[in-house]
Amino acid sequence: MRLPSAFDKKWCAAGAGATAALAGLGLTGAATATAATAQGAPVIGPHQCWDGGGEVRTDLPGKPCEGGKYNGQSVD
Repeated sequence: MRLPSAFDKKWCAAGAGATAALAGLGLTGAATATAATAQGAPVIGPHQCWDGGGEVRTDLPGKPCEGGKYNGQSVD
């Protein structure tokens, strides 16, 4: 089991802010999908994340790759 890090807290806080902003516009259902694709980064596969030295974070919205070459990109 992995312990939470400062990186986790940063992403959780950012996601909460985006969700709150979209809730004010009545777009709560689209918050996760919009946040994951708004940056324009392509979605990668789990093996790309691992091969690039990262770890797939299934506990966060958009399942980002944490660390390595694909840090922050969504994993399909």
